[in-house]
Amino acid sequence: MIPYANKHKMTGDDVTENAYYSQDLHGPYEMHDIGDLPLEEGGTLRGCQLAVARHGTLNAAKDNVILIPTWYSGTSKIMEQVYIGPGRALDTDKYHIIIVNQIGNGLSTSPHNTAGPSGAGHFPHVRIGDDVRAQHRLLTEKLGISSLALVVGGSMGAQQTYEWAVRYPDMVRRAAPIAGTARNTQHDFLFTQTLVDAITSDPGFNHGFYASPADVRAGLLRHAKMWAVMGWSTEFYQHGRMAQLGFSSLDDFVVNFMFGYFGVMDPNDLICMAWKWQRGDVARMAGGDLAAALGRVKAKMFVMPISHDMFFPVADCERECKLVPGAQLRVLNSIDGHLALFGADPGFMPQLEGHLRELLAS
Repeated sequence: MIPYANKHKMTGDDVTENAYYSQDLHGPYEMHDIGDLPLEEGGTLRGCQLAVARHGTLNAAKDNVILIPTWYSGTSKIMEQVYIGPGRALDTDKYHIIIVNQIGNGLSTSPHNTAGPSGAGHFPHVRIGDDVRAQHRLLTEKLGISSLALVVGGSMGAQQTYEWAVRYPDMVRRAAPIAGTARNTQHDFLFTQTLVDAITSDPGFNHGFYASPADVRAGLLRHAKMWAVMGWSTEFYQHGRMAQLGFSSLDDFVVNFMFGYFGVMDPNDLICMAWKWQRGDVARMAGGDLAAALGRVKAKMFVMPISHDMFFPVADCERECKLVPGAQLRVLNSIDGHLALFGADPGFMPQLEGHLRELLAS
């Protein structure tokens, strides 16, 4: 069942049923109705719902909160499985960790679970700033939280981390954008467009009004292959990482891992997230002046690119790091490239944990 479907009286004509987005696979998470959310590009998400996973205990001062926004295609579940836990840097015995699923990721309000007339192919454009304003409303108005010990996220989660640090500088004490930039580059915009085009060029996409993701199988497979090209590095393939992960051939890896991962997802949801990924830019809060926007940051910040990332290369992240007062560049070494974020490289997490412990101790 789609979360909160009965509340919105969704019908088969209004939504695309998808059992992948369920409590069974991605829970436990709570649904929070934050009310109507006017969007920066125009339009409104009525009764905007945020899917939220909370771990650890909120202290009396409400100042031990770590916020984790999600990345493209990801949900709170992978953050729970890979990044947090007792005794970890993101310690659930010490901190109250709040993982908020971004709008459009399939758990929170998304194209596939929004009733007509504004669902599916009519879902409005959402920006990173809309996500962060929604999260701010949740934290301050619903949960009574006014201070964040840390905001940390990877990829699109890094875009949201930057947005938080610039938009609400007095609320964010520490920030750790991992494998992401404050302003998306033209190169990354163009590549992300190929991900979108791979889906929308499938005749089964039908302008976003398909009956099932299975109707868009060819498009989702092309999308998965493009991720196989850019998500991992050339060294990932040269060093036999596919075999180390249990795959016997390139075809085995592409079909059973990459397509196995993306093929069950809703195409409109992926396009919603890709559109805002392409347009991530904190400079919008300073009249287009990136230096002025990043100069507003008061948080202690560690900028953490991944050495072999082909989406957000180290040089792009380093240029922005120099614009943030007091920020430090901490490169995470992994030949897995951008998708080292999945945590499959055993050398990746110890590096990340060490930097986060240092940041949290500062």
